Amino acid sequence: MKVVTCPNCQRRNRVPAVAEGTPRCGNCGQPLPWIVDAGDNDFAEVVEQSSLPVLVDLWAPWCGPCRRVSPVLEQLATEKRGQLKLVKINADEAPKLSERFEIRSIPTLMVLRNGEVVATQIGAASAPALRPWLEEALAKETTS
Repeated sequence: MKVVTCPNCQRRNRVPAVAEGTPRCGNCGQPLPWIVDAGDNDFAEVVEQSSLPVLVDLWAPWCGPCRRVSPVLEQLATEKRGQLKLVKINADEAPKLSERFEIRSIPTLMVLRNGEVVATQIGAASAPALRPWLEEALAKETTS
């Protein structure tokens, strides 16, 4: 469980990593930003089985660009609440995922739909740069 603040009424809500539908504020009922953590052991359940597209952020605590892009990603997840799940993965604690996705540089951002990668962005970027990349990725259909 992660705690997020409702952008509508500022109430703090606990948000599970896995749930049916999308999280909503317990106070005002508005969609919440769905921001959670995952790793090697729960990636399939949290990301691949998600009913929503997932923006995956592979990062590390020692990485300056990772720390700079994190608030940008949270802003985008807030703008896209109800349409997107943001999953943060500490690459240092998820060696199997780093190997699986051939991560050579962090931050690495990926958008997955139905468990399939539809877009990848390597390196930190500003919200004005990431927003069109994310919009295009969300518009893509998977081949499965």
